[in-house]
Amino acid sequence: MTVSSPACPRRSVNRATAVGFTAILMWATLAPLATLASMVPPFQLVATSFLLAFLVGSGWTALRGDNPLRYFRQPPAAWALGVGGLFGFHFLYFMALQAAPPVEANLINYLWPLLIVLFSALLPGERLRAWHVGGALAGLAGTVLLIARGGSGGLSVDPAHLPGYAAALGSAVTWAGYSVLRRRLGQLGEAPTDAVSAFCLVTALLSLLCHLALERTVWPSTAGGWGAMLLLGLGPVGAAFFVWDHGVRHGDIRALGALSYLAPLLSTLLLVLFGLAPNQGIIWVACALIAGGSLLASKDLLRRK
Repeated sequence: MTVSSPACPRRSVNRATAVGFTAILMWATLAPLATLASMVPPFQLVATSFLLAFLVGSGWTALRGDNPLRYFRQPPAAWALGVGGLFGFHFLYFMALQAAPPVEANLINYLWPLLIVLFSALLPGERLRAWHVGGALAGLAGTVLLIARGGSGGLSVDPAHLPGYAAALGSAVTWAGYSVLRRRLGQLGEAPTDAVSAFCLVTALLSLLCHLALERTVWPSTAGGWGAMLLLGLGPVGAAFFVWDHGVRHGDIRALGALSYLAPLLSTLLLVLFGLAPNQGIIWVACALIAGGSLLASKDLLRRK
């Protein structure tokens, strides 16, 4: 008779967390790729990216011998969560960028890793400990330095920008809520990761409607622009959502929330490496805070049991 080892579930959680972490690595390429494809309007870019995400996810399901169309049969609550999370986050984020300065909008939006760590305490079987909160707050402090480093007069509150700030906060709450509730659906065995393909297709259609109503269609004029748009759909706005879904459903969601602060750090380092952003000393202070906070919040993964 085979006796299961207590370490087996832990290894399974660690593997799922590692899979989810690859989404964070892909999101680190979002800013450089979006910069290279900046000639394409935002909602047009989101529509094409999510269409590619749908094709990638459906293709992966089909290669496993499964029928992608059967995952369109999901409960209304799963549809509301999936489309509301994917489309709602991007819609509110772009509205925030239009109604508030990018520095402040990005800063407020990057509250979502902290919110994931805090919201996770509401899940059955999860416990929020001091090192989770401490690590998340250290990551937030590093993100503040990282995003606000270019501001000449510091951060200020202009009442005219309050709608943009509210939209940015809404985007952070939306993504954190989506991630934590997808975890809850995973615990209940509902709406598997293959269903994300269906959510991506509806998100692409809604983004297309926003594009047609609010933007003028512009396609890249260079091979680099086309390549960046393709990579966005295959990576940070494509496969990333599938591996993230697997990670939050089966991995350590608190550690993933804290590790998410590495995304703006790695993204900024890539921008500096490719000459798309200036190199400033404050980046390395932010690096220490973000990396240290991520390690602290991931103590459960690093500790031998």
